[in-house]
Amino acid sequence: MKNQNVDKSLWDVCELEKDFFVLRAKNESSKKLTKKHNTNIDHIQFHFCLKGQLDFMYNNSTYTFNVNEENAILLFNPDKNLPIEVNIFPRSWLISILVPIKKFHSFFSESANHISFLNPDNNAKKFYDSVSFPPSMAVVLSQILNTNIHDSIKVLYFKGKVYELLGLYFNRSENKSIENCPFLLIEENVIKIKLAKDIVLDRMANPPTIDDLASEIGLSASKLKEGFKKIYGNTIYSYLLDYKMEEARRMLESKKSNINEIGHNLGYSTASHFITAFKKKYGTTPKKYLMSVS
Repeated sequence: MKNQNVDKSLWDVCELEKDFFVLRAKNESSKKLTKKHNTNIDHIQFHFCLKGQLDFMYNNSTYTFNVNEENAILLFNPDKNLPIEVNIFPRSWLISILVPIKKFHSFFSESANHISFLNPDNNAKKFYDSVSFPPSMAVVLSQILNTNIHDSIKVLYFKGKVYELLGLYFNRSENKSIENCPFLLIEENVIKIKLAKDIVLDRMANPPTIDDLASEIGLSASKLKEGFKKIYGNTIYSYLLDYKMEEARRMLESKKSNINEIGHNLGYSTASHFITAFKKKYGTTPKKYLMSVS
């Protein structure tokens, strides 16, 4: 298991069993990151974009798969190895699952032929699938990405979540009235929480109170706070602060606005309040940061 965490960005590779991997990535920087990981020819690859945009490049960039927020791709080619090379755009999140084909087949009963590439006529052929994933899967993916669980039980935790995730992935065509969300009464609530996130970011200069936001989306304040933290791994206002600081850094680098204007656009009543928040986040003042990128 290896972990690289710089500037709150994340690149973590966890081997659950031999050749059975979970890859987690967060790009919280202002620049595109490129990451690589070797694969075996018998790997089935699942790639989930929780946020932002990803570009997967294969065969020396001959083939490129663009994956946008709340979408996933599945790849399997028994004739050619497909090592991973992915561009992770700023403020983008990725979960990848790499499963050996024999291990993958062991997850299913002999009656699982309704899954097209498990059918005996197809299970030695290359396969590609692209889907948007539902809120129930988004919750599990967020739990995998944002967990703070102790290293001693991380593998056990990830195994359970990966099995849950794959179960939801291949059950998505079943009865949609079956409740899959592990912490909310109905999946509609997850959609409401995502709406709350959009509202807060859209009005970041003057965000609503928790009570007003809860009323606007039609949830109780307690369910909103609980659900938001489970999906996004942070409280509402901490998430907003991180977003504001990323916006501040982007605006500084663009050099189109001065420090007073940036602070005002982000909702700070005085430049000194903005400077204090920026320094607390990045350990330097906006002026010094601007000088460092000039």
